[in-house]
Amino acid sequence: MLTTLVASSKGGCGKTTLVTQLATHWVQAGKHTAIVDADRQHSSLKWARRRPENVPAVTAIEGSRKAFDRLSDDIQRVIVDTPAGVDEKDLEPYLERADVILVPVLPSQFDLDATLDFLSLLKRIPRVKRGKLPVGLVGNRLKPWTNASQAAVSDLAERAPFPVIAELRDSQAYVLLTALGKGIFDYHSENVRGHQDDWTKLLRWIKRSG
Repeated sequence: MLTTLVASSKGGCGKTTLVTQLATHWVQAGKHTAIVDADRQHSSLKWARRRPENVPAVTAIEGSRKAFDRLSDDIQRVIVDTPAGVDEKDLEPYLERADVILVPVLPSQFDLDATLDFLSLLKRIPRVKRGKLPVGLVGNRLKPWTNASQAAVSDLAERAPFPVIAELRDSQAYVLLTALGKGIFDYHSENVRGHQDDWTKLLRWIKRSG
């Protein structure tokens, strides 16, 4: 069971986007996939319930200290969606189960500052400190054609103690598909090919690190 923990101290940075897109990738690849939604808004849980019958179902449960005990034995991929403003105590029920941690970051100075503080917290976690729990940063909602996005990614790469493993473009496609209970990996058209390509490095990193 490969478990990906998605976390950030900043609200609105795209945690649920990461969670739902990873879920659609793995479930479309034939993996039995579950979301553990520890966020108080339960956006991932609601998304999973909206999935139509013509796409593979994603299991979703509310987060708790015993959440993993409620998952069936055939689950192969788990993604944990955590609330904003988490500290080590909030993460503790999931840290021992996690194989990798993803931290989404928006291209603004406020988000960079908040993220760097959060990364300092992660560095103190024993498994992270020992190199047993890899942490990857994901530049999210980027406009790669702008100087601002390019500068933000460069700044993050220079200042952060963990690697930037992916850069995801800003797109309304994520918003529209989320409302339908779907993700970009539920489609095979040319229209979403570029968006899917953005995830290649991230997916490789998870496979290699997990």
